[in-house]
Formats: sequence, C-alpha cells, structure tokens
Amino acid sequence: MEHTYFFAVDLGATSGRTILGCLGDGKLELKEVTRFPNHIIETCGHCYWDIYALYREIINGLKTIAKDNIPIRSIGIDTWGVDFALIGKDGELLRNPYCYRDPHTVGAPEEYFTHIPRERVYDITGIQIMNFNSLFQLSTLHRNHCTALEAADKILFMPDALGYMLTGKMVTEYTIASTSQILNPRTKRFEKELLDVVGVREEQFGRFVFPGEQIGVLTEEVQKLTGLGAVPVISVAGHDTASAVAAVPAQNENFAYLSSGTWSLMGIEVKDAIINKESYEQNFTNEGGVEGTTRFLKNICGMWLLERCRKEWETTNNSYSYTELIDAALAAPAFRSLINPDAPCFQNPASMIKAIAGYCKQTGQPVPETYGEITRCIFDSLSMRYKQIFSVLQKIAPFPIEKLHIIGGGSRNNLLSQFTCNAVGVPVMAGPSEGTAIGNIMLQAKANGLVNDIAAMRRLISTSVETVSFEPQNTTQWEEAYHKYLACYREDI
Repeated sequence: MEHTYFFAVDLGATSGRTILGCLGDGKLELKEVTRFPNHIIETCGHCYWDIYALYREIINGLKTIAKDNIPIRSIGIDTWGVDFALIGKDGELLRNPYCYRDPHTVGAPEEYFTHIPRERVYDITGIQIMNFNSLFQLSTLHRNHCTALEAADKILFMPDALGYMLTGKMVTEYTIASTSQILNPRTKRFEKELLDVVGVREEQFGRFVFPGEQIGVLTEEVQKLTGLGAVPVISVAGHDTASAVAAVPAQNENFAYLSSGTWSLMGIEVKDAIINKESYEQNFTNEGGVEGTTRFLKNICGMWLLERCRKEWETTNNSYSYTELIDAALAAPAFRSLINPDAPCFQNPASMIKAIAGYCKQTGQPVPETYGEITRCIFDSLSMRYKQIFSVLQKIAPFPIEKLHIIGGGSRNNLLSQFTCNAVGVPVMAGPSEGTAIGNIMLQAKANGLVNDIAAMRRLISTSVETVSFEPQNTTQWEEAYHKYLACYREDI
C-alpha cells in the first residue's frame, strides 16, 4: 500500500502540537513535528488567547514539513470548544479571542435565563449549562456593548478561525459548533430564538460543514510562507473531543469513553440526542460526533487540578515530574481527603493548592500538605467523580455499558486508570494517548477515500496502537470510599 501523509494541528488549552500521520500497509504511524505552549494572556482585566501565536506555530510546523519534502495530502485542525474569533467586514480579526476561563461570564447564565428559561435553553440545545458556553459569552459581550461584537461581520470558532487564516474561507464545522449552546441537535441548525437575545444573526457564522468536507486550499500567502503548494485543508471534527472519540478502538457500540486531559469528558456515543428530564437534572450535554452521531457526555475538571499545582510547585523551585508525583501519590494514604473536582472554587483560583486546602477545611477533612498527599487527593477525587458520572450513564444509556475506554494524555497514567477501573467497576482499556491527533488524521484519510466509515477507522486504529487493559480491584474498599466522597461532595464551595 502506498504511504500517504497527513498533517494534523491539535491545540489544547495549555499546549499545542503539529503531527505528521503516515498511513500505509494497513497501519497508522504518528510523528510529532512541533510542540509549543498555548498561553493565556491576562490584560485589562480579561483573559485572551493569542491566536496569532498559534497561527505562527502552525506555519512553523508546515515549514518543517516543506523543508523535509514530505508530500502531505491535506491538513486538519482541532481545538478545545466554545471559544471564537470576531471578524470585521474587511476580513480582519477584530481582537484576540476571549478565553473561556475569563471571569466576565460569571453569573451570565442566570442573567440569560431572565430572557429564556433555563429549561427551554436546555430543551432546545441539550447542552450542559456552563457559564463559559459560547451562548453566554455572546450574551455577556452583547450586554456589555462590546465594540468588537458590534462591529463583527462573522463569528468563527477557534478551529474555523485558524482554518480561515490558512485558506481565506469561512466555515462553521458541526462538532465545534455543537459545543456553543446555540445549535439545535435535532435540526443541526443554529436557533434564532437563542441568537435574538444576544443580537446575533445566523448569517454571521460561516458556511456550515461536517467532518470530512474540504474548507479550501492554502492561500498563496501561506504557500509562500511555508514553501508548500495548494494543499487542501479538511474540516475534521474540529472539537478535539469529537476527534478523540472517533479514535476509540471499540469493537462494538456497548462502551463509554473518558477523554482524559486538562478536561475530562465522560460519555457514550449514540445515534440521537438524549434530552429529557433526567439528562436536564444531571446537566449532561449532547455534542456532535462524526457520521451524524451524538456524544452524550459530561464535562469534568480533569488534570487541570494537578497542572495548576505543578505550576505552583515550580515557583518554589520544586519541579516534580509526573513519574515522581505518581510514585508519591501511591505512597500517600488512600481516601484521606476527597474533593468535588467540579466545585466552583477550582475553576481558576489564584492558588489551586490553597483552593484544595480550603475545600477540605470547609468539609471537615484533613488538609493535604505534601505534594504526594495533594496528588493522591486529586487522583482519588477524580476517580470518584468518574464513578459518579458513570453511574448516571449506566442508568440513561440505551445499551449496557460493558467497557470504559480511556483516551487522551491521561490514559498514560496507569495509576489513575487503575483507580478509575476500581471505582467504576467495569473493565477499562487505556489508549490511545494520541486519540485526538489520530482521529484528526483518520478523518482526513476518510475524506481522501482511504477508509470508508468510522467502523473501518476504528479497526485500523486498533491494529495500529498499543492499549493497556485493567480489571477492577478491591471493589468493596472503593465502594466504601465512594460513600465518603458523597458525604464530602459540595457544589457551593
């Protein structure tokens, strides 16, 4: 089989990468081309993404490919969800995009619900209510008379904005748009009723596309900058979780997934959105997947907790590797302190270590002090939160959940994977760790006619990646710990 090369841009909330994928002989191989930080810019009381820095890094990756004379067939971009760029009538970006962690949307849902009731918003969109959803960002900008929004001709979600900078073509990709809380999953269209409240029109978004459609080709400007020709840019599953779920090496439909990274996203893949009283009360979300599927899931604060603690330790000249942290966590007492990872106090505190300490004090628990105790607290608590969400999925899923697939960078953490397996009580398969990049590349391969459908994609992935299997251990002990977790569970800290 001829070897075919694809170029993936995978941008997370803390770092980004460009990756070369090679498909041949029935196998997929990946090679990281570049890696770079994705910094949040804090200025004038707001948090922004540096979209120009991200564009520059994409150009640098493409330059490397051109220098090595690698004949890439296409390019695909995936990013985190909800955030967007505003484009003026002259085609220029009006300012750097706001970061979803900007505090300006605190209280925004409650204000929006004075116009359209909460239940109505959820019934239309099936999306988990979170203050940073695009709908509430737009509502906040509209309420504050944001001059950039007032002047905007187009609104482009992050992967679409970067695709526009490469091709000059404006599109709105379905999976990334589905994170916005503006899209109706039944009609797969933006809802005018919701947009009217924030003074935005459907025409302000780009041409609607689905995973696998071509956006355009590199502009002459980008061709000169990189040394490449008119390479097509494919609209993959622009939301990184959608690309990651497409890479789950499942053998049948009876599985749940946990995309583990800065955020953890746990859910199931279904044909139609699940929007009912229970999903509303549990605040689950329905996001777009590939081939018309729906990702019914819950967003969970993931390794963000540990990443923030690591940054604080680094400022005190203690630069702990993940291996050191995992070893220290294993040596620390189990279930000594448990937190709700999704409590408001952990969203973006000045000090994550102090936030964890404060939660434990308010719930009458011992305060973790050493880096091992803090890491163990985070791992134990994440596992318990996973069990809490998994239990709801088991009740709602239209099929029996036989296995949990952990994908993403967190799947490399064998200790947390075993803890998760112990907590949820079903077999766990961890891997691929590069799920998002793999899904991105395989959707490009599908667009180029090298695989026919998602089932064929998953079969090829399962023969190309290494996975690690886990079986539940000490389930009685973990069930007892879960009751302790529920007793300490708070949503108001």
